[in-house]
Amino acid sequence: MDLLPLPFVLITALVFGLLVGSFTNVLIWRLPRGESISFPPSHCPHCDHPLAPKDLVPVFSWLSLGGKCRYCGAPIKTRYPTVELITGVAYALIAYFYPPALYGFGTLGLMLFFTILLAGSAIDLDTYTIPDELTLPGVALGLGFAALAGAGLTAGGLPNFSDALNGALMGAGILMTIDLLGSWVLRRFRERQYPDLPIGHQQIALALLVGAWAGPLWGLGAALLSAAVNAGARRVIPIPELLTLGGALLSVALGVNLGRDPLAMLNGALQGAGAAALVAGLYWWIQYAFIQKKSGETEVEEDAPFDPSAMGFGDVKLAGAIGAFLGLSGVLVSLGVAIFAGAILGVIQMAMKAENRLKFGPYLAIGAVVAMLWGDDVVSWYRGMLGL
Repeated sequence: MDLLPLPFVLITALVFGLLVGSFTNVLIWRLPRGESISFPPSHCPHCDHPLAPKDLVPVFSWLSLGGKCRYCGAPIKTRYPTVELITGVAYALIAYFYPPALYGFGTLGLMLFFTILLAGSAIDLDTYTIPDELTLPGVALGLGFAALAGAGLTAGGLPNFSDALNGALMGAGILMTIDLLGSWVLRRFRERQYPDLPIGHQQIALALLVGAWAGPLWGLGAALLSAAVNAGARRVIPIPELLTLGGALLSVALGVNLGRDPLAMLNGALQGAGAAALVAGLYWWIQYAFIQKKSGETEVEEDAPFDPSAMGFGDVKLAGAIGAFLGLSGVLVSLGVAIFAGAILGVIQMAMKAENRLKFGPYLAIGAVVAMLWGDDVVSWYRGMLGL
């Protein structure tokens, strides 16, 4: 069967993206508020009047209404058509770089991945949080689409399941380790005052240490064993960070003198920490969802004391989703672009004497889009810079 003409594919992807962009606006509005994304039907947030189909045509409804609600005249944020248009253009670009006729389900997976990135970034800009409802299912979706790629249902160039799992664990592990070490420094190397029960940063740090010597599975097993002990004791059994974090750093530094490959130890440590971080994130997501559903509250102990953090846990889980969809190379390109973009914007804001209130999540999302569309070019350019 002949391939569909490229203009038809791109226009179809554009229209599909516009429609999904309309749904993305629902995610951006409702997820932070703990509302159902399916009920009630779309309505004006000012007057609560249900919206008719003619009010929901992406971009064009906003333009025809002059940016105001048909029923109460309240202004409609420009974010709505902007998100729809960005999604439409992005879906067309993805269809161009990853033709559906060749990549099949892989193209759809990358489109859904972009929606996760866009919705997460918009919510992060508003609330300084990235919902678990986006990141953790994103990790699962990335692994699922990678399994399809490994089954030969897509063209080459996308990660298989093994690459996706490695990318997810390494992505979460890298950012989690930055958070662990950064928080330790911010606390001036003092122990945590508010450890999580039964699983949290202490168990992840333990996985970092054990993973360096025995691999990620043993690292995760040690974290789960520690969590089980905490649960049985109904209190936190402390694990000194001087032992876990200090030991992990010393292990990687001195492992070569003991006949160990330092890169393999580093890989095992990061994967172990990443695995424990994702399991901890899944546990707390389920726990909070259960508490909220049982109590009817939308926030749980928001003003509870906490130890200083160098990296948001939402960013850790987002990096895991990036790795699941793009593999380890995609994670590394995403981080590099994110750091570069953050540095540039930081310099601009310093020159303008403006406060930088932008979290790392949107930078990471920008890096992921660059990695998805131009990652191979970035890697080739970087290798050329190094003469490799």
